[in-house]
Amino acid sequence: MSTLFIADLHLDEARPDITALFERFLASDEARSATAFYILGDLVEAWIGDDDDAELPTRIATATRTLSDSGVPVYFMAGNRDFLLGERFAERAGMTLLDDGTVHAIEGTPTLLMHGDVLCTDDVEYQAVRAQVRTDAWKQQILSMPLEARRAFAAKARSDSKSRTGRIDETIMDVNQGAVEAALRHAGVHRLIHGHTHRPAIHPFAFDGANAERIVLGDWYDHGSVLAIDGDRLDLRGIWQV
Repeated sequence: MSTLFIADLHLDEARPDITALFERFLASDEARSATAFYILGDLVEAWIGDDDDAELPTRIATATRTLSDSGVPVYFMAGNRDFLLGERFAERAGMTLLDDGTVHAIEGTPTLLMHGDVLCTDDVEYQAVRAQVRTDAWKQQILSMPLEARRAFAAKARSDSKSRTGRIDETIMDVNQGAVEAALRHAGVHRLIHGHTHRPAIHPFAFDGANAERIVLGDWYDHGSVLAIDGDRLDLRGIWQV
């Protein structure tokens, strides 16, 4: 039995094959036999509110609720694309919401869990926008808009994000090592798992006189990326089909 992690699926109606892959994976023997299942943000391309009546949220909720009902705890941590996801949908989907920066004992090892965007401190412009949109006032303003207006707003935000990503240095959008070490030190642990950067890898490094590791989950734009932890064994891999 392994503990499973995924992030950055960016599920969207325009990519039905990835949604189907997500459903198949959650219905697989591997997922159904997991100790726990973690989704560390950006499950969807854009979340416009728990009252979204589109087909995609229903398919997601069905898949996660079925896994949860089978006895596997399902945890969800918001990313920069789905931070409007709240308790109403989480209950419907059988998910437990986690704050960014939660520490859980994973296979016996205290582990810091993050989406990862707050670690990209070199991207000053992004951090300023993030601080603004995470306020309760901003979220309430958006959620008070009609659904169609929110859909239009989300579409423009995605377009602006793609445009910005194409014009800035990629290194600015990666995590800052100093921010990583500060987060580990604050949490009092030596292992971090996060997503966001779409650069899957396991990074060992020396930290405060001991060995530490940062595990980065991959995205699901072209295929699934999964981290399975079973005792001391780490298996970070891509899945084309399940």
